[in-house]
Amino acid sequence: MIKLYFCSGQHGVTGFRRRVTQIWKVWWGKSFASLTNLQYVNILSLAKLIWEMFSFRTTSLEEQLDKALHEGRVGCFCTQNCWDTDRGRYMYDIFRERGNLQTIFSPRDTELTPLTNHIEFSPEELVGLNAVVVEIQDVGARYFNYTKDVFRLMDVLKSMKDEAPSLYVVDHINPAGRVVEGTMPSANVEMNVPKVAHRHGLTLGELTNLYYHEIGARFALHVISALATDSNKQLMPWTIAPASDIPGLFTCDMYSGGGLWNNTNISPAIGTARPYEYIGAPFVKTAHGEQLPAADGVLMRPCSFTPSCGRYEGKKCFGYQIMLEPGMEYHSLIHTLQLLRYFKERYPEFRFEEGFEAKLSDQVLMDFINGTVSLDEMREHVKVEEQKWIRKAKKFTLYEDLPYRIK
Repeated sequence: MIKLYFCSGQHGVTGFRRRVTQIWKVWWGKSFASLTNLQYVNILSLAKLIWEMFSFRTTSLEEQLDKALHEGRVGCFCTQNCWDTDRGRYMYDIFRERGNLQTIFSPRDTELTPLTNHIEFSPEELVGLNAVVVEIQDVGARYFNYTKDVFRLMDVLKSMKDEAPSLYVVDHINPAGRVVEGTMPSANVEMNVPKVAHRHGLTLGELTNLYYHEIGARFALHVISALATDSNKQLMPWTIAPASDIPGLFTCDMYSGGGLWNNTNISPAIGTARPYEYIGAPFVKTAHGEQLPAADGVLMRPCSFTPSCGRYEGKKCFGYQIMLEPGMEYHSLIHTLQLLRYFKERYPEFRFEEGFEAKLSDQVLMDFINGTVSLDEMREHVKVEEQKWIRKAKKFTLYEDLPYRIK
């Protein structure tokens, strides 16, 4: 009898067993006991190949012994969140000290420069690399630009076929937690976005694991556990701002719904110190006693603000601050959908802009905004879709805690 051996570590075992299970479905309906030795050998050979293509590692990046990381040409795909608190240096300094750092892919302007939240690169810059190491801080919503840049990177690596470098993802804790909101895309969707809920409840490593399978990638993918470095223990995941429009603690809880405002002519206060907590426009008129849509534990304060950049730069905007009571679990998406419907019905000046429907990517939610679906129908739709997403997400989780929905 040939035995199956799995790598050590609970999560590695789970992932490897899952992949071996997928392989033996070739002999659908047969148990291990009924397989011939030749079939066992074939399973093990394929399983070994798959394991070499994907791994989840519980030791730090610097401790990895891969030849590609020590002797190969390395590119680092990163933001300011690749700071190592224990050693007082950035992730790419590991390879600079080893003498094999080839290039750094990072945001084109200085840290927190408004309206520059993308990492630009060309496919030609990846040619000749042996490894690309990714370290960014995802923020928990599927429209975060740096995460979409990582998915674009994965698409390019897939197109390189056998010439693709290995991809290493240094994982971080999700600052928006394990809460999920919304639905998986059911219509046209933005480019480089996987089939995940609006607020997905996964880490970047888990997202790359999922996207890797969605696109049928064949390059090597290795995820370094978020628990393997001291930085994730010493800092909260928003201590170093993930992006210019994600400056702090509450932003990530607001972003799953608030990110939709970027594709309307209502400003989510980009260019102020509190983006996504404030919303407004020059044409909004606040009134005493106004009955705004609000969830339990949410307060809406009339306010004004003047953005220093972006939409309505230098213009006074009127609107509201979204304030959460302590301990509140806020369903940003549902509340934002209610506010979108309110603004659409009240203000003839309100409009959706290019990309809104692709970002929302759900006809039922769009029908609710347009007034043809009731609030109860929309809530029930979101509930069912969140449950579907959680079942899917659990297949790609790498940690013990699992995604969950707000009851």
